[in-house]
Amino acid sequence: MKSINELCDVVRDTSYAIHIFHGHGHLEKVYENALAHRLRKLGHEVKQQHPIQVLDEDGTLLGHYHADILIDNVLILELKAAKTLADEHLAQLLGYLKSSRIEHGVLINFGSYKFEIRKYALSQSRHTKHLDGMIGLFSAAFAFLCG
Repeated sequence: MKSINELCDVVRDTSYAIHIFHGHGHLEKVYENALAHRLRKLGHEVKQQHPIQVLDEDGTLLGHYHADILIDNVLILELKAAKTLADEHLAQLLGYLKSSRIEHGVLINFGSYKFEIRKYALSQSRHTKHLDGMIGLFSAAFAFLCG
């Protein structure tokens, strides 16, 4: 199994190749299908629209997210076909990471002329109870360009 950094390198390179080939004018689903197809050809386990349960503190099921792509059960990909990445896109990915308890996620925007990709990691040890409740997910995450 590849390290998370090696897996991110594969995702970055594959996503960039898709961006170069298809350009920036398609719907998000086209990019999702292209990325899933190419990653499967490389031998990765790829789950599209993977359901993630959202539970309340007492374990009550509140709803589900559907992550665009889950790779090898260790990396969530959230894809966008937008003019630019926005704070709400980051909030969406961080919500997926927190709910799934998966530590790593990548936010990719195919919709801009300039290819955008960002990797985020969530330290699970930072999800401990404090007097004021759970530590804010935003303070527990950090971002850097993948690769």
